Amino acid sequence: MAEHGFRKFIITVTCVSVALLELIDTSIVNVALPHIMGSLSATLTEVSWVVTGYIVANVIIIPLTDWFSSELGRKRYFLGSILLFVLASAFCGQATSITELVIFRILQGVGGAALITISRVILIETYPPEELGLANALFGLGAVVGPTIGPTLGGWLTDHLSWRWIFYVNLPVGIVAFVLSLLFITNADYEEKTKRVDWWGILFLVVGVGSLQTVLERGQDDDWFSSHFILALTAIAALGIILFIVRELTAEKPVVDLRVLRHPSLALGSIFITILGFGLYGSVFAFPVFTQRLLGYSALQTGLILLPGGIATAAMMPIVGVLLKRGVKPQILAFSGFSIFFIFCWMLSHLTMASGPGNFFWPLVIRGVGLGLLFVPLTTIAFTGVRGKELSLGSGLMNMFRQLGGSFGVALIGTFIERREAFHRTILDSNINIYNPVAHDRIAQFTGGFVSSGSALSTAHDQALRAIDYTLQQQSALMSYNDTFFMVGVFFLICLPLLLFTFRKKKTEHGQVAVPAVKPIINNQQSKELQPETV
Repeated sequence: MAEHGFRKFIITVTCVSVALLELIDTSIVNVALPHIMGSLSATLTEVSWVVTGYIVANVIIIPLTDWFSSELGRKRYFLGSILLFVLASAFCGQATSITELVIFRILQGVGGAALITISRVILIETYPPEELGLANALFGLGAVVGPTIGPTLGGWLTDHLSWRWIFYVNLPVGIVAFVLSLLFITNADYEEKTKRVDWWGILFLVVGVGSLQTVLERGQDDDWFSSHFILALTAIAALGIILFIVRELTAEKPVVDLRVLRHPSLALGSIFITILGFGLYGSVFAFPVFTQRLLGYSALQTGLILLPGGIATAAMMPIVGVLLKRGVKPQILAFSGFSIFFIFCWMLSHLTMASGPGNFFWPLVIRGVGLGLLFVPLTTIAFTGVRGKELSLGSGLMNMFRQLGGSFGVALIGTFIERREAFHRTILDSNINIYNPVAHDRIAQFTGGFVSSGSALSTAHDQALRAIDYTLQQQSALMSYNDTFFMVGVFFLICLPLLLFTFRKKKTEHGQVAVPAVKPIINNQQSKELQPETV
């Protein structure tokens, strides 16, 4: 039911606020990861669960949002989700071990999964049909602002208070949103009948995705397939995913309707969105750890470095909308976006220990422009020929694939960094021996420097070896991050030839072949289903 006046204003503020909370929490934690590693004595692989646990919880709960709304009532489910999100945030801030933090982050993701979906629906229903464009714009603004300010806000809180405050900051906003929702938000005018939930589909999804995520996270530590544990989890993951696909293709009311992938455009779009999620979440995960671990930047400095890229993405959104409206093919925009993102990755793969903020500004701005050229065009390409109820089903499926790509990307990148670091360290260590004149001269140079500083010869020699060891550690880490950024860029290059298959041909009444222009979202009702979310 459309609202008016003060009530409409309050509902708008409430919906945008809770959506901002969920979106900010996808990016605010990244700049604090090095501090969390130090505070809780966690490895890079372990701390990556702080990011992926939240994402995987979103993946599992988002398909259930409609059922929970029907079963519990939309308002009660919305209020319960806000409350769970706030409580989990408080417990995240109180965590004393990495295991506790991961568990509470998963609970936070369970609560946050409904905040985006339901707040969007409530906001759309609050506005009359003639103002749906304004409602979508307000929600889209929050979707862009949240991820843009997240790293900077997280950096400021981490440096001036502690990493725990990136979770505590949710408490006042969440409590106010809970009270306002309780007072002003009403249930829908219609009561949806409770429908049976596809529990088997949910079980197979949880088992398949959870097992695969664990394999990706733990494989490096357990020496991959030499471990019976990893072998067993791999078999369980494969079986769970196969059973999930079979179940969703045959169930009368599947939790994730994979049958909509019969549309070639949507099937290809799911591949693009998965790779986009991989690069999007993966690069945001790796960059803060790189700048703080190797270059010694503070969390706030890292957040400020990331800010121009977020602004560039926000600025590109309306430009892309205008280009699509004027008939520019989304394939061309997407081709440009994938190419530009590869350029960003290529530039970051050539960093050195002397790199400074000036070396990051243009690569991150280029990344922001590339992302702006990908979000809406990829959505437009994916939903070519998709109509009616399948729009909503496809939209949920695309969100799931993007989140899955992100969770797998973070896990793979964390593992890849550790493996490449060990690889480069082994090669560098092989050159440190008495038969290498360069290594011999460098050790002698360091030893002489420590002797001139007052150390005994034997002590100076040990200090020189430790200095060499520290240098090798830094160089092997640097090369591993360079390899990682290049690897992410290669994933985006893979998409370029796949874009050729999105030019769908059809025959005209005269038998000639024509390539139709793919149009952007054709009305406000579809627009609310396809509004992109950014990180």
